[in-house]
Amino acid sequence: MHASTHHDQRLVTDLAQHLAQTGFAFVAAARFKQWLCAADWQRWSEFAASWNDLGVDTYMADGGRYRRRRFEAYAVSAHSIQRKPRQPHYQSRDYNAVNGGIERWFLPFTEPIAAHPLLLAILRGCEQLFTALTPAVSQPAQWHVECHQFRIEARADAPGQPTPEGLHRDGVDWVLVLLIARENIAEGITTIHDERRQPLGEFTLIESCDAALVDDARVYHGVTPVRPLNPALPAHRDVLVVTFRRG
Repeated sequence: MHASTHHDQRLVTDLAQHLAQTGFAFVAAARFKQWLCAADWQRWSEFAASWNDLGVDTYMADGGRYRRRRFEAYAVSAHSIQRKPRQPHYQSRDYNAVNGGIERWFLPFTEPIAAHPLLLAILRGCEQLFTALTPAVSQPAQWHVECHQFRIEARADAPGQPTPEGLHRDGVDWVLVLLIARENIAEGITTIHDERRQPLGEFTLIESCDAALVDDARVYHGVTPVRPLNPALPAHRDVLVVTFRRG
């Protein structure tokens, strides 16, 4: 699978400098679209609609049924994006004390979404940025990339937990969190902390395509619980999470 390599190089340089300095970056939707300027944004609605077809995450140690998801893994290099054979998502308990330590098998992405031009453009943009931020001696021949479609549902009597493990690292090199949609949702504040767990910054992904970029080796991140604005109506927060690890 291939994706366009045309991106806004000045913006890529700005993002790289900011990430190198602080270990994280909030990217507003307009800047995110500018970054992936060649992406087929006219197909956004079909891409976002796929979040209506996720499976319940049955691995929640807190017993919650508020998280829906799909999962896919890729091998991404400067020259190609290859979907990997179906595999589980695994995090050690060092990184996820709540739900780690076991192989978690989730529904794969649907075929149209696994090869969707917007997803491929996102993967290509991240590969270029994260490779540029990685010292040459440490750059992998290809990255192990995991993609997660998440929907967190909230009710008046049961706030949704975007990060039930709390402030955490993912045990990877780089993380992208891209907001797909917020429906009748309040809060969901992203917080960033340093290695001593001292706060570095916070922001809220509000608009579709607002994004967070995280240097996972340098900072911890978490998201506060989400609750419905109107308790009588359905409420959910949809994100795409993409992690890059030297594989």
